[in-house]
Order: sequence, then C-alpha cells, then structure tokens
Amino acid sequence: MTTLPKIYTGVERAAVLMMLVSEEEAAAILQKLDPEEVRLLGKAMFAVADVSEQEVEHVLDDFVDRARERTGISFDPRPQIEAVMHRALGQDKAASVLSRIVPSEDACQIDLLDWLDAPEIASMIEKEHPQIAAVLIANLDPAVAAQVLELLPDGVQPDILHRIAKLGPVTPEAMETLSVMLADRSGRSQASAGVTMGGTRDAAKILSSGRKATEQRVMPKLFKIDREVARAIEEAMFVFDNLLDLDDKNLGALIRNIDSDTLTRALKGVDESVRERFLGCMSSRAADGIRDEMEERGPMRLSEVLEAQKAIIQIARNLAKDGTIQMGGGDDDYV
Repeated sequence: MTTLPKIYTGVERAAVLMMLVSEEEAAAILQKLDPEEVRLLGKAMFAVADVSEQEVEHVLDDFVDRARERTGISFDPRPQIEAVMHRALGQDKAASVLSRIVPSEDACQIDLLDWLDAPEIASMIEKEHPQIAAVLIANLDPAVAAQVLELLPDGVQPDILHRIAKLGPVTPEAMETLSVMLADRSGRSQASAGVTMGGTRDAAKILSSGRKATEQRVMPKLFKIDREVARAIEEAMFVFDNLLDLDDKNLGALIRNIDSDTLTRALKGVDESVRERFLGCMSSRAADGIRDEMEERGPMRLSEVLEAQKAIIQIARNLAKDGTIQMGGGDDDYV
C-alpha cells in the first residue's frame, strides 16, 4: 500500500526548499526576510529535517506548479523610472519631478531594532542620555515603543516623551551613535543616514499604544515640563471620530452637555454615518431640530466646524475626568 505524502504548511514547504539550496543561497534568502519570518522559517527547518524523498518531490512539484501560475515578477521600479526621467527631462527637472512622486520611505534606519524585544531595548537605554533614548524609541513601532517607555523608570518617561515630540531632523552623527551602541550588543555593524523623525503625532501614537495608567501618570508631569507640547500631544491622541467609540449611553450623556449651536456646527462637517450615530442617541424631535438647523445654515467655514469639534472633545474629556461618562472599554482604560 502506497503511503500518501505528508501535507506541509506553506512555511514548512519553504523550509524544505531552504534545506535543498546551498548555505550561501539560503543566507541570501534569509537576509530578505523580516525577523518574525526568519524565526518561523528557522523553526520549520528543524521540524522538516527528517523529510522523505517522496515528500521532497511532492514539495518540489508543488513549487513548480505555483511558479507557473505566477503572471508577474515584483521588482523595484525606482531605478528604471529615474533613468527614464533623467533621459527625458534632464537631471535638474527630473530631480524636481521625482521629489514629488517618489513614495516616501520609512524613517526608521536602525534595522537592528527589529531583532531586539522591548525588555532588551529598555535595559540597553535605561542609563543612556534621554535624548539618545528618545531617538531610539522614535524608531520603533508605536506598540513596541509604548512597551519600552513603560519599562523605563517613571521619572524619565515624561522627559523622553517630550523629547520625542520635539524631535525633527536627526544628524548622521546621532544615528551613528545609536547604530554603534546596538552593534556593540549584537555584533553587527550598521551604517546610518540622518533622518527626520518624532513629533507630537509620533509621541501621541506611542502614548496611545500603552496602558491608560501610563498616560494618566505621564501627561500631568509633561504639562509641567512643556504645556504647549503636552496639549499638542493630547489633541493628537484624541480626535472627533474617537467619540464614536462611546457606547450609546455615554454618547447620549455627552450630547446632553453640548448646546445645540455647537453640535450643529460640529456635525456639519462629518460624514452622514457619523452624523447619524450622534443623532441616533437623541430624541427624534431633537435630532430633527439639528437636521433642520444644519440645512438652514447652508455652507459653513471649515474653521468653524473644527472649532466646534474641538469644543466637544474638551467637553468629553472634562466629563470623563469627573466620572460623568466613561471613555474606553477595559480595566484602566478610562481617562
């Protein structure tokens, strides 16, 4: 009786193929993968070490079949496009056009960060100057950055967040300092170029990705350090659309604390679905009154709409602080 070949998952099929190529070829492939893909593929390579000849043939046949189904080959179009632009327009004009059409690249220039987890990074920068820590954390994904920030001593968290919010152009020398520090730990060398990073939006993303308790502890201290930056981060953390996350009870309580003129102006500039979400938490009579008022007012300046929305956001924050409404859904998710 013929034994059917084992059915391998996608990553296991890739692992079988990796075991068939030379070490140089396998290394070249691994260099193209991100850290999580390397971990998964490496684990799978151990799992398929005892693959049979019949199973190898099955995997190879499957690979050939899939390769034949491909109708295109992915490649980096930038060199070809740049060459065409330079030939057609000349170097100066081509540079001007390309500066407006070339997709932006990620700001992060420190690839080694992808290979370290949050506790390792926090341990590494705990005794570094806060400015070095700020630049490094700004290079991280917001969720990882939030974990690193929370692992650092409470006393330095507001200062580091403030520095992240104030970051801008970072010199090649500063990037090289970080690269050398990471290379000393990992044994790899890393060349870096100067980049622009940080800002209030990045700081807001980091704080929003962390626990609410961290925000409650850090923000009051940040207001003492720099009220203007703290307010900008606070505004970036919470926009009008976030009010849609409130349940009907809390949204209704919020609406009852907003005068009709402010609500009318705020809803004038939102999508119909957002508008109906608010009006759905009102009585039919009150909702019809708001609709009539919006129709009678006609076109409205965007500045008026944004001003009204900011006013409502502030009302929501005040109501949340005094416990009238709850924003968020889990333990310590309230503000």
